[in-house]
Amino acid sequence: MPKKLAIAAAGLLLLTAGCSGAGSTGGSSGDSGDNTITALMVGNPQMEDIQKLTAENFTKQTGITVKFTILPENELRDKVTQDVANQGGQYDVATVGAYEVPIWAKNNWLHELSTQASADSAYDSADLLKPMVDSLTGEDGKMYAAPFYGESSFLMYNKEMFAAKGLTMPEHPTWAQVADFAAKLNDKPAGVAGICLRGLPGWGELFAPLTTVVNTYGGTWFEKDWTPKVNSPEFTAATQFYVDLVKKYGEAGAPQAGFTECLNTFGQGKAAMWYDATSAAGTLEDKNASKVAGKVGYAYAPVNKTEYSGWLWTWAWAMPKTTKKADAAWKFISWATSKDYEKLVGEKLGWSRVPSGKRTSTYSIPQYKESAAAFADVTLGSIEHANPQNPGVQPRPALGVQFVGIPEFADLGTKVSQEVSASIAGSNTVDKALADGQKLAEDVAAKQKK
Repeated sequence: MPKKLAIAAAGLLLLTAGCSGAGSTGGSSGDSGDNTITALMVGNPQMEDIQKLTAENFTKQTGITVKFTILPENELRDKVTQDVANQGGQYDVATVGAYEVPIWAKNNWLHELSTQASADSAYDSADLLKPMVDSLTGEDGKMYAAPFYGESSFLMYNKEMFAAKGLTMPEHPTWAQVADFAAKLNDKPAGVAGICLRGLPGWGELFAPLTTVVNTYGGTWFEKDWTPKVNSPEFTAATQFYVDLVKKYGEAGAPQAGFTECLNTFGQGKAAMWYDATSAAGTLEDKNASKVAGKVGYAYAPVNKTEYSGWLWTWAWAMPKTTKKADAAWKFISWATSKDYEKLVGEKLGWSRVPSGKRTSTYSIPQYKESAAAFADVTLGSIEHANPQNPGVQPRPALGVQFVGIPEFADLGTKVSQEVSASIAGSNTVDKALADGQKLAEDVAAKQKK
C-alpha cells in the first residue's frame, strides 16, 4: 500500500474512536487579526476556476486574502484527513465530500453551517438542491458543509464517431450495449479508445464508477446485516466485466487513469465514450478547453438489473473546528456557493463552466440553460434518481451509492481498488483481488456487528 494512502487510511480509521472532544481546542467564532485564510481543494476544473476569480472579486470585496492549495483527489483526501482528524489546524476551509461530512460531523470535527446560511437571506439556503444538502447533513439535522457543485454520473459519447459508424445511443443504455459500442468504435491505429474508464487506485477513483456497476449487477459490499459480499457472483461478474471492458477497449495507461486523465482523453477526441461524473460536461462543452465541444451526447448511467445506477456526490466547502477565522471562512464559503458566484463564472469564464448541480435556480438562468442544453436535463434527472438509501437490488446497512458510509470504507475500498487496478494492468486476477477483498471486508463486518 502506498505510503500516502496508508496515512490517509490510518487517519480515517481514527474516526471510529469517537473523539467527543475533537475540535474543541482550536476553533473560535471570531477571527484573528490576519485577513488571510487558507483553503485546501481538489484539483478539478471548478476549483481551478475559483482560484482564478478569487483575488479580483472576493478579496477586492472583502479584503480577505485566500491562499489556495490544490491537490489531486487521492492526495487531497490524504492531506485533509490528516489535518482534520489530527486537529492540525492548517486549513480554514477545505473541499470534502458526501462521504466524509456526516462522519466528521458526528465526531464534532466541523463547524455547522446551517446557522450562518439561514441567517443570511441573500444566501437563500432553501435554493440548495435537497439531495446535496441531505448528503452534507449531520445526525442533528444541521448542514456541515456547503455544496460547491453537485453531481451524479452519466455516459458521455462522441456523436460524430457514433454517426460515422451508424450507431445510435439510447437514452438509457445497458452495459451490454455499451460494451458492444466500445468494440465497434475502438480504433487503436488511430489512437481512439472505445471507452475511457477509471483504473486509478482509490476508493473515490476506480471504485466510484465500479461500485455503480456492482450495484446494477445485483452486487453489494455488504448486505443489510453486514454480511460481506465482495467475492459474491454478482460483485465478481461486475468487476470482471469492468476489467475486461477497459482492458479490451479502454484508454492507454488505464491503471493510472482517474477522472482528470479521462477528462483529457475524451476532451481531446481520443475516446468514443466516457462513463463518469456529470460535472465533467461543463468543461467538455467549453470550446477553449475541449476539442469535442458541441459534439458530445449524454445518456443516463448504464444499467443491468436496476432502472438507474448513477452515483450521488458533491464537492463541498467545510470549515474545520480548528480554524480561528470562522467569520472570514464563512464569508468565503458563502461567496463560493452563492448565486452571485455562479453569475460571475458565467460572465467571466463561460456559462457551461458554472459549478452546477447544487442550486435549483441555476437551471432557470437563460444563459446557463442555453449553454447546458445538451446535458442539464440528464444531469438533474440523474441527481434526482440517485438513491443513497437503496442503490441496488437489496437493502444496505449504510448510506451511499458509490461508497459505504462508514469510516472503515476508505481503507477497504482503497486496498481492494489497488488489487483491481492490478487486474487491469494484467498482474493480478479479479478472482484473487476479490478473494483478498472479502477477507478485508470480513474484518470490517466483524467490527460493525459488535
